Amino acid sequence: QVEKGAVFAILGGSGCGKSTLLRHLIGLESPMAGQVVIQGVEITDCDESRFHAFLKSIGVLFQASGLLGSMTLFENVALPIMEYTDLPEKAIEKLVRLKLKQVDLDGYEGHLPSQLSGGMKKRAGLARALALSPKILFLDEPSAGLDPITTAEIDALIQRINQSLGATIVIVTHELDSIFRIAQKAILLDRDAQGIIGRGTPAALRDTHENPRVRRFFNPGLRMEGA
Repeated sequence: QVEKGAVFAILGGSGCGKSTLLRHLIGLESPMAGQVVIQGVEITDCDESRFHAFLKSIGVLFQASGLLGSMTLFENVALPIMEYTDLPEKAIEKLVRLKLKQVDLDGYEGHLPSQLSGGMKKRAGLARALALSPKILFLDEPSAGLDPITTAEIDALIQRINQSLGATIVIVTHELDSIFRIAQKAILLDRDAQGIIGRGTPAALRDTHENPRVRRFFNPGLRMEGA
């Protein structure tokens, strides 16, 4: 359960199902059992029109940014606006420029993804995720492959979006520094247990959780010692 306006982290080691869970949450896959209910809509069992409306209310940043390489940043961000709204061309242009400015990419409208650094691609993907001013953002490893300084910048941007726009943010990550910078609540998935083995604040999971496997995730030194 994710509270409105929270930054909620889905954590776990490689192969534990973090990205798979995210794909279920955004409707790309259907669960074998259980339900996914978002804003009162059970997306696992709704008709096409309600699912279409659900898609308009969320934004997704994929792990590899998911930008279309043949399109400029302007065209990438404009794509969902043209797909889901009937806004006139000038309004779309104004909105796209606003979204790029929100992620500190104003002036890069005409650039192709291949002309951007890794951190800039992540921010461009985030601008596209924000295109429809969604109430919920789903972010899959937003700092994967980035250096520590760029990672900190992405974390600060995520915090700014959460605070200024009031968006609920669900983030898949394994970056410990990021977790403690931005996440208010978290769950920890485990491959062997095939499910959730811990839930709570990052600090509580690290310091006081009763399961030693949970504490070891947040304390790599303990894990290496086999404690």
